[in-house]
Amino acid sequence: MSAPHIAEPAAGRVPQGERTRAMRARLLEACVDVLVERGWAGTSTTVVSQRAGVSRGAQLHHFPSKTDLVVAAVEHLAAVRREELTRAVAALPAEARSTRAVLGLLAELFTGPVFAAALELWVAARSDAALLEVVAPFERHLGRETHRFTVELLGADEERPGVRELVQATLDLVRGLGLAQTLGDDSARRARILDQWALTLDAALDTAAPDTAAPATPALQEIP
Repeated sequence: MSAPHIAEPAAGRVPQGERTRAMRARLLEACVDVLVERGWAGTSTTVVSQRAGVSRGAQLHHFPSKTDLVVAAVEHLAAVRREELTRAVAALPAEARSTRAVLGLLAELFTGPVFAAALELWVAARSDAALLEVVAPFERHLGRETHRFTVELLGADEERPGVRELVQATLDLVRGLGLAQTLGDDSARRARILDQWALTLDAALDTAAPDTAAPATPALQEIP
């Protein structure tokens, strides 16, 4: 009696699990893109599924509602932002890690499309308790990670009084510059502000160092 024939998987056929993951990823990426382009009010599951090239039925199977889809997109958004920051840090040569270079890296992070999508979620979450429950924890986690990376890149010692507040002020500054960028190209003004803040921050961090003569902190010039 001959052995039973066992069907071999078709050559090049992508396993179902991988296809499902790829489809979900397309939906989440599309959701972020739509958030950036159309805002929260203009984002719908129908628009997102069309953008992703996914059938309405498949989209509803994985994300039955707009809230479900956006909650998953927030998780995806958090992962994207973490990966962006990690890659940016790794790509910055050690010899180029000046205060100004670090500020430029952070400014890029807070002026890109991922930040714009996050901003849409923040605004929507302000009046949506269910969305806020999801957005707030991720933003706190990302804030801690960004703070930690900034401390590392600046070589700051947060055990010294005032240093932690300086780092947080730096992040608040670049976040504010990111908000300004959403209203129009603010790159020239942003560069001047970052130039000045780098000098101020260097002076302040040097002042915090023990047994080091404290240089005078340059006064901030008015930036038009």
